[in-house]
Amino acid sequence: MYQSKVEATDIFQALAEKTRLRIMRIMVAHPRAEACLCDMTDSLLEPEHNVSRHLKILRQVGLLSAYKEGRWVYHQLVNSSHIKPFYKLIAKIPDGEGIFAADLKRFNQELSKRAAARCIKDGPRFKGEKAKSGEA
Repeated sequence: MYQSKVEATDIFQALAEKTRLRIMRIMVAHPRAEACLCDMTDSLLEPEHNVSRHLKILRQVGLLSAYKEGRWVYHQLVNSSHIKPFYKLIAKIPDGEGIFAADLKRFNQELSKRAAARCIKDGPRFKGEKAKSGEA
């Protein structure tokens, strides 16, 4: 199995960007969760291309892993003893402005929409919502 060397400076540099920190705070709050790009874009209220780029960077530094299932890519925390101290640190960062609390609330709403723990963004319910908004 391939294992990359964890560089603390790379991790801190990745976490210095606000959107990446918001992603990690959500994931650390749900350590067993698997999140797709749709979940993150709806939770963070950020454009898909932006969130996708940030997820890629978090994977590259070893904080997240991903696997593909059909057309969806699911992201999860890396289960490594070398990385877990960073997760503990992220969990302890204060949320003075309430941004994380709002992100987490939206993420929990996204998770509650799922059927069988999988993304439903291309299902009949989603297509109905797009049609109502005039996008379909």
